[in-house]
Amino acid sequence: MIESVMQIAGGISLARPLPRIGPRDAALRQARTCYDHLAGALGVSIADALHTSGAVEIEGDAAALTGAGRAQMQALGILTPAGGTRPVCRPCLGWSERRPHLAGALGAAICSHALDQAWVRRRAGTRALEITPAGRIGFRQAFGVETIGG
Repeated sequence: MIESVMQIAGGISLARPLPRIGPRDAALRQARTCYDHLAGALGVSIADALHTSGAVEIEGDAAALTGAGRAQMQALGILTPAGGTRPVCRPCLGWSERRPHLAGALGAAICSHALDQAWVRRRAGTRALEITPAGRIGFRQAFGVETIGG
């Protein structure tokens, strides 16, 4: 410890690159499932887009689907189950992005829709998802989200 203090006092930088948080696998960082909803850069991008458009309100540990958001989801054919004890929408902090993606009934419905429409497909043996060419178009048209890879 004393040597480190001396190096700092002498102007020698001890700066080291920060360790990467989350998965080393680029596919897991890009798009994956988190339980039954989308996570990774894709999930965060969708949450950001829905928040920016006013479809979802996110405040700290709470989130809500707005009336405009409900209409948008219905127009897209993404229906959230009514009633029950599960929250319609809640933020879920992603460990690769360190920002929230959407969980709850809405997050699950968006993930199911993306799988049903073949916008993403599961990669064998992992939670990583492959964004398909149809998905790049679908996510852009539905949410205004530009994806990378595929």
